[in-house]
Amino acid sequence: MNTTTLRIDFVSDVSCPWCAIGLGALEAALTRLAPQIEAELHFQPFELNPEMPVEGQDAIEHLTQKYRISAAQAQASGEVIRKRGESVGFVFDMQRRERVWNTFDAHRLLHWAELQDLAKQRALKKALFKAYFTDGLNPSDRRLLVQLAQACGLDAGQAAQILASEAYSVETRQCEHFYTNAGIHSVPAVIVNNRHLISGGQPAEVFEEALRKIAAEDQ
Repeated sequence: MNTTTLRIDFVSDVSCPWCAIGLGALEAALTRLAPQIEAELHFQPFELNPEMPVEGQDAIEHLTQKYRISAAQAQASGEVIRKRGESVGFVFDMQRRERVWNTFDAHRLLHWAELQDLAKQRALKKALFKAYFTDGLNPSDRRLLVQLAQACGLDAGQAAQILASEAYSVETRQCEHFYTNAGIHSVPAVIVNNRHLISGGQPAEVFEEALRKIAAEDQ
Protein backbone atom coordinates (compact mmCIF):
# COMPACT_ATOMS: atom_id res chain seq x y z
CA MET A 1 0.00 0.00 0.00
CA ASN A 2 1.37 3.39 -1.01
CA THR A 3 1.45 6.10 1.64
CA THR A 4 1.12 9.78 0.78
CA THR A 5 2.95 12.07 3.19
CA LEU A 6 1.73 15.66 3.43
CA ARG A 7 3.66 18.55 4.93
CA ILE A 8 1.37 20.49 7.25
CA ASP A 9 2.34 23.83 8.75
CA PHE A 10 0.02 24.55 11.67
CA VAL A 11 0.15 28.31 12.25
CA SER A 12 -1.21 29.09 15.70
CA ASP A 13 -0.81 30.66 19.13
CA VAL A 14 -0.66 28.72 22.39
CA SER A 15 -3.25 31.13 23.86
CA CYS A 16 -5.74 30.54 21.03
CA PRO A 17 -8.58 28.21 22.10
CA TRP A 18 -9.67 27.51 18.52
CA CYS A 19 -6.11 26.41 17.77
CA ALA A 20 -6.33 23.75 20.49
CA ILE A 21 -9.67 22.65 19.04
CA GLY A 22 -8.32 22.69 15.50
CA LEU A 23 -5.31 20.58 16.44
CA GLY A 24 -7.52 18.01 18.15
CA ALA A 25 -9.74 17.80 15.06
CA LEU A 26 -6.75 17.61 12.71
CA GLU A 27 -5.21 14.78 14.71
CA ALA A 28 -8.55 12.92 14.67
CA ALA A 29 -8.69 13.32 10.89
CA LEU A 30 -5.13 12.06 10.49
CA THR A 31 -5.93 9.01 12.61
CA ARG A 32 -8.80 8.18 10.25
CA LEU A 33 -6.65 8.73 7.16
CA ALA A 34 -3.74 6.54 8.29
CA PRO A 35 -1.94 4.66 6.88
CA GLN A 36 -2.88 5.84 3.38
CA ILE A 37 -2.22 9.49 4.26
CA GLU A 38 0.27 10.65 6.86
CA ALA A 39 1.52 14.08 7.83
CA GLU A 40 4.78 15.77 8.71
CA LEU A 41 3.48 18.36 11.13
CA HIS A 42 5.31 21.62 11.82
CA PHE A 43 4.08 24.22 14.32
CA GLN A 44 4.60 27.81 13.23
CA PRO A 45 4.33 30.96 15.38
CA PHE A 46 1.52 33.49 15.48
CA GLU A 47 0.89 35.93 18.33
CA LEU A 48 -2.68 37.02 18.97
CA ASN A 49 -1.41 39.66 21.40
CA PRO A 50 2.19 40.54 20.55
CA GLU A 51 2.07 43.72 22.66
CA MET A 52 0.85 41.95 25.80
CA PRO A 53 2.97 43.15 28.76
CA VAL A 54 4.80 40.85 31.15
CA GLU A 55 2.10 41.09 33.81
CA GLY A 56 -0.58 39.95 31.35
CA GLN A 57 -4.22 41.02 31.52
CA ASP A 58 -7.40 39.73 33.13
CA ALA A 59 -8.97 37.32 30.62
CA ILE A 60 -12.54 38.69 30.72
CA GLU A 61 -11.29 42.27 30.62
CA HIS A 62 -9.14 41.41 27.63
CA LEU A 63 -11.96 39.73 25.72
CA THR A 64 -14.46 42.50 26.36
CA GLN A 65 -11.99 45.19 25.28
CA LYS A 66 -10.57 43.41 22.25
CA TYR A 67 -13.82 42.10 20.79
CA ARG A 68 -16.17 44.81 22.17
CA ILE A 69 -18.46 42.31 23.81
CA SER A 70 -19.99 42.10 27.28
CA ALA A 71 -18.67 39.91 30.07
CA ALA A 72 -21.78 37.73 29.66
CA GLN A 73 -21.06 37.31 25.95
CA ALA A 74 -17.44 36.41 26.71
CA GLN A 75 -18.59 33.77 29.18
CA ALA A 76 -21.13 32.39 26.70
CA SER A 77 -18.41 32.16 24.05
CA GLY A 78 -16.25 30.31 26.55
CA GLU A 79 -19.00 27.72 27.01
CA VAL A 80 -19.21 27.18 23.24
CA ILE A 81 -15.45 26.69 23.16
CA ARG A 82 -15.57 24.29 26.11
CA LYS A 83 -18.12 22.10 24.34
CA ARG A 84 -16.20 22.10 21.08
CA GLY A 85 -13.08 21.14 22.98
CA GLU A 86 -14.94 18.29 24.64
CA SER A 87 -15.89 16.97 21.19
CA VAL A 88 -12.19 16.53 20.28
CA GLY A 89 -11.08 15.31 23.70
CA PHE A 90 -9.62 18.58 24.95
CA VAL A 91 -10.52 19.96 28.39
CA PHE A 92 -11.04 23.71 28.76
CA ASP A 93 -11.33 24.99 32.33
CA MET A 94 -12.35 28.61 31.82
CA GLN A 95 -12.44 29.24 35.58
CA ARG A 96 -8.72 28.58 35.79
CA ARG A 97 -7.78 30.65 32.76
CA GLU A 98 -7.83 33.93 34.63
CA ARG A 99 -5.31 35.93 32.59
CA VAL A 100 -3.99 36.36 29.06
CA TRP A 101 -0.21 36.30 28.76
CA ASN A 102 2.56 37.12 26.30
CA THR A 103 3.50 33.97 24.34
CA PHE A 104 6.70 34.96 22.52
CA ASP A 105 9.03 32.87 24.71
CA ALA A 106 6.79 29.85 24.18
CA HIS A 107 7.13 30.33 20.42
CA ARG A 108 10.92 30.64 20.70
CA LEU A 109 11.00 27.35 22.57
CA LEU A 110 8.72 25.69 20.00
CA HIS A 111 11.01 26.91 17.21
CA TRP A 112 13.96 25.27 18.94
CA ALA A 113 11.95 22.09 19.55
CA GLU A 114 11.16 21.83 15.84
CA LEU A 115 14.90 21.74 15.13
CA GLN A 116 15.32 18.91 17.64
CA ASP A 117 12.46 16.53 16.85
CA LEU A 118 9.04 17.06 15.25
CA ALA A 119 7.31 14.62 17.58
CA LYS A 120 8.71 16.44 20.61
CA GLN A 121 7.64 19.78 19.15
CA ARG A 122 4.09 18.44 18.80
CA ALA A 123 4.19 17.13 22.37
CA LEU A 124 5.38 20.52 23.62
CA LYS A 125 2.65 22.35 21.71
CA LYS A 126 -0.02 20.12 23.24
CA ALA A 127 1.54 20.47 26.69
CA LEU A 128 1.39 24.26 26.34
CA PHE A 129 -2.29 24.13 25.37
CA LYS A 130 -3.04 21.94 28.39
CA ALA A 131 -0.97 24.07 30.76
CA TYR A 132 -2.84 27.22 29.77
CA PHE A 133 -6.38 26.15 28.98
CA THR A 134 -6.80 23.15 31.30
CA ASP A 135 -4.51 23.96 34.22
CA GLY A 136 -4.65 27.77 34.11
CA LEU A 137 -0.87 28.16 34.16
CA ASN A 138 1.20 31.01 32.76
CA PRO A 139 2.82 30.15 29.38
CA SER A 140 5.21 33.09 29.77
CA ASP A 141 6.67 31.60 32.97
CA ARG A 142 10.13 30.43 31.94
CA ARG A 143 10.37 27.90 34.75
CA LEU A 144 7.14 26.33 33.54
CA LEU A 145 8.41 26.32 29.95
CA VAL A 146 11.55 24.46 31.00
CA GLN A 147 9.49 21.93 32.95
CA LEU A 148 7.21 21.30 29.98
CA ALA A 149 10.17 20.95 27.62
CA GLN A 150 11.77 18.39 29.91
CA ALA A 151 8.50 16.47 30.25
CA CYS A 152 8.37 16.25 26.45
CA GLY A 153 11.84 14.72 26.24
CA LEU A 154 13.76 17.88 25.43
CA ASP A 155 16.94 18.98 27.20
CA ALA A 156 15.98 21.13 30.21
CA GLY A 157 19.39 22.79 30.50
CA GLN A 158 19.40 23.83 26.87
CA ALA A 159 15.81 25.05 27.12
CA ALA A 160 16.74 27.21 30.13
CA GLN A 161 19.74 28.66 28.30
CA ILE A 162 17.59 29.55 25.29
CA LEU A 163 14.95 31.27 27.40
CA ALA A 164 17.56 33.22 29.41
CA SER A 165 18.99 34.60 26.16
CA GLU A 166 17.60 36.07 22.96
CA ALA A 167 18.14 32.79 21.09
CA TYR A 168 15.74 32.20 18.18
CA SER A 169 14.11 35.61 18.63
CA VAL A 170 15.07 36.75 15.13
CA GLU A 171 14.08 33.43 13.56
CA THR A 172 10.72 33.41 15.35
CA ARG A 173 9.96 36.98 14.27
CA GLN A 174 10.91 36.11 10.71
CA CYS A 175 8.50 33.17 10.74
CA GLU A 176 5.72 35.34 12.14
CA HIS A 177 6.29 37.99 9.48
CA PHE A 178 6.44 35.38 6.72
CA TYR A 179 2.94 34.15 7.51
CA THR A 180 1.37 37.55 8.16
CA ASN A 181 2.90 38.85 4.92
CA ALA A 182 1.39 35.82 3.18
CA GLY A 183 -2.05 36.94 4.37
CA ILE A 184 -2.48 34.93 7.56
CA HIS A 185 -4.24 37.22 10.03
CA SER A 186 -6.30 34.73 12.04
CA VAL A 187 -5.50 31.29 13.40
CA PRO A 188 -5.42 28.39 13.26
CA ALA A 189 -4.23 28.38 9.67
CA VAL A 190 -3.41 24.94 8.35
CA ILE A 191 -1.15 25.08 5.29
CA VAL A 192 -0.71 21.83 3.38
CA ASN A 193 2.24 21.25 1.04
CA ASN A 194 3.04 24.97 1.15
CA ARG A 195 0.07 25.91 -1.03
CA HIS A 196 -3.30 24.70 0.29
CA LEU A 197 -4.92 26.66 3.15
CA ILE A 198 -7.53 25.32 5.57
CA SER A 199 -8.66 28.11 7.89
CA GLY A 200 -10.11 27.88 11.37
CA GLY A 201 -10.83 25.23 13.97
CA GLN A 202 -12.73 23.02 11.56
CA PRO A 203 -14.45 19.73 12.51
CA ALA A 204 -12.45 16.56 11.92
CA GLU A 205 -14.68 15.66 8.96
CA VAL A 206 -13.74 18.88 7.17
CA PHE A 207 -10.03 18.26 7.68
CA GLU A 208 -10.40 14.65 6.55
CA GLU A 209 -12.19 15.55 3.33
CA ALA A 210 -9.78 18.37 2.52
CA LEU A 211 -6.68 16.27 3.14
CA ARG A 212 -8.02 13.41 1.00
CA LYS A 213 -8.61 15.85 -1.85
CA ILE A 214 -5.19 17.47 -1.50
CA ALA A 215 -3.43 14.11 -1.34
CA ALA A 216 -5.16 13.03 -4.56
CA GLU A 217 -4.37 16.29 -6.34
CA ASP A 218 -0.72 16.43 -5.29
CA GLN A 219 0.26 12.89 -6.23
